[in-house]
Amino acid sequence: MFEENQNETTHDASSPRWIGISVVVLAVVSLVALGVGWTATNRSSSLSQSLASQTQQLKQNEDMLSQRLAKAEDTNAQLQGELSVVTDKMKLTEGELTRARYQAKQIKEQDAKQLAALQSDVNGALATKANVDDVNKLGTDVSGVKTDLESTKNDLNMTRGQFGTLIATNHNQIEELRRLGERDYYEFTIDQKNRREKVGDIMVELRTVNPKKNLYTVSLFVNDQRFDKRNRSVDEPIYFFADSGHAPLEFTVNQVGKNKISGYLSVPKTYSTHAQASGN
Repeated sequence: MFEENQNETTHDASSPRWIGISVVVLAVVSLVALGVGWTATNRSSSLSQSLASQTQQLKQNEDMLSQRLAKAEDTNAQLQGELSVVTDKMKLTEGELTRARYQAKQIKEQDAKQLAALQSDVNGALATKANVDDVNKLGTDVSGVKTDLESTKNDLNMTRGQFGTLIATNHNQIEELRRLGERDYYEFTIDQKNRREKVGDIMVELRTVNPKKNLYTVSLFVNDQRFDKRNRSVDEPIYFFADSGHAPLEFTVNQVGKNKISGYLSVPKTYSTHAQASGN
């Protein structure tokens, strides 16, 4: 009887030990599961943040590309507008050059006719034994015609610029151009550097000179616009447009000295009229 009670007591005492082991195992499994869950949660959060960052970067890149595309379209439109303006001006320039050639041809033909008529008159006078006074008169007429022919010859020998305008290289040729009456001419001499001086309706500032190489640098100020022309040669015309005129202004230097330049400004008649009206 005592042994049976002892066995039962031993059996009851050992039962809670297995229960404790089971609880410990369940606790370990629970901790492992919690660790795995926490790791998965962290990785998911990290992936979400990375994806959000990449999405924001892609959006920024897209906005930047859109801005560059819009800027490129604006630049393209501006270039097309400038190309259209240059094309229109070139067409007008070709027309002026054609007219200048036609006028030069007419002048040459008229001079040839005048010379032929004068030669015929001289031959007729000599054949009829004209008196001394008539011969002297004819001699005077011949001298006048020769002077006209020399003037016309100088006109034809003048070079023309890219816009068809005649380019004078001295005072006498400038006077010949004035007689044509197509443009206004303002002669100038600037003998100080870095000081603006008025020439016609523009301001000119002499920057540098190189007499040995016949080079100079100037700044031209026209209607609140500034044109810097560097290392230009003597007798090389400088063209620029003022307002919306179709014919260009021409700035030409004929002589370069020590801190000194001399030349002329050629202005279309239409621009001179407009400038006078604006001044009034």
